[in-house]
Amino acid sequence: MVIGIFGLVLRFTTDHSDHHNIFWSQILINGLFYTFIGFGALFFIALQYATETAWSVMTRRISEAITTFIPVGAAILVIVFLASTFGMNHIYHWMDASVYSEYVIESSMESDHPQYVMEFQEGAVHNHHYDSIIAGKYGYLNKGFWWARTIVYFAIFIFFARFFRKTSIREDEEGGTKIHLKNYRRGALFLVFFAVFSSTLGWDWIMSIDTHWFSTMFSWAAFSGMWLTAMIVTLIIALYLKSKNLMPQLNDSHIHDIGKWVFALSFLWTYLWFSQFMLIWYSNIPEEVTYYQERFGDQYVVAMWTMIAINFVLPMVLLMSRDAKRNSNFVITVGTILFFSHWFGVYFMVTPGIQHDQWAGLDYTEVAMMLGFLGLFIFVVLSSLTKANLVPKGSPFLDESIHHHI
Repeated sequence: MVIGIFGLVLRFTTDHSDHHNIFWSQILINGLFYTFIGFGALFFIALQYATETAWSVMTRRISEAITTFIPVGAAILVIVFLASTFGMNHIYHWMDASVYSEYVIESSMESDHPQYVMEFQEGAVHNHHYDSIIAGKYGYLNKGFWWARTIVYFAIFIFFARFFRKTSIREDEEGGTKIHLKNYRRGALFLVFFAVFSSTLGWDWIMSIDTHWFSTMFSWAAFSGMWLTAMIVTLIIALYLKSKNLMPQLNDSHIHDIGKWVFALSFLWTYLWFSQFMLIWYSNIPEEVTYYQERFGDQYVVAMWTMIAINFVLPMVLLMSRDAKRNSNFVITVGTILFFSHWFGVYFMVTPGIQHDQWAGLDYTEVAMMLGFLGLFIFVVLSSLTKANLVPKGSPFLDESIHHHI
């Protein structure tokens, strides 16, 4: 975290971009990445409740601890969003009111600010900032509706994260099946919310940076990434706790199953990413291909293909076998590489839409900021783990989870 603070200060003082866009974009990237890990863990908790899965009970408290970062991540993102809303940065080009009005009345004696109007009036001239494509999306991309959606996203995710953790801890004292059945129903309900919000928040927070571009598969690829990184973090923390002899009942079969999720979700992410790319490349429609033309330009092409290759080839070659998934040192190494690779995935979803062809490569201050946010994430999650039993001893599926062997 200390490294991150130094990186934050240096990035701000050395950022000479318009409205410190690079500085703000780095906060956005890290806020999104680590908050998405919390979203992925919350989704997995709800999924396990809704399907009444037993094997994952042993690692449930880890997933619950990961979700406690969601309010912290929400606060970070709200700061960036407020800065965008009040013109402190230009990350979201559509938030500039001038792009929606075809005409402008220059400043007069009554006001020093130009007046933007949709229809021609006396004294009005054509507004060269006007963007007909963005103006056509005003019904969805306007500040009021966008903020309403954002508040709903955070409210729903924070409510369910706290609800599942609170009831799970209370179950340790009460036992029985009453709380489990309540969580079973709430898990199914949350999955309905998540099915919608995981798509729309991807449009709102990331895809709208490239306002002219759109893709129906974009949010699915983002969702698979957040689920995958949540499983990677769960796996690494589980092995860390086991190495400290804090979870002696966690066995190789639990680790194996989490490893299978990491393996499968890596392929899901690759499949969704390639499906989006292939269809856009094949149809070759101008308003779609612009997204990839920018990302496969001279500045980004090597880094982009390296990131994609790591996320596909590494799991396929190194996590295929049963023994590999049960080797602690091995899966931690692979998981760590995939973790940072998916940080680059978020980085390349955001950066080209802001810096365009001005990107000069990854800066050391950006690495420092990423490590600072990582330190904050680790601090929040491990602190949460100290505040409850590491194993949900009141779960009706605990005994089955303890004796899980494959």
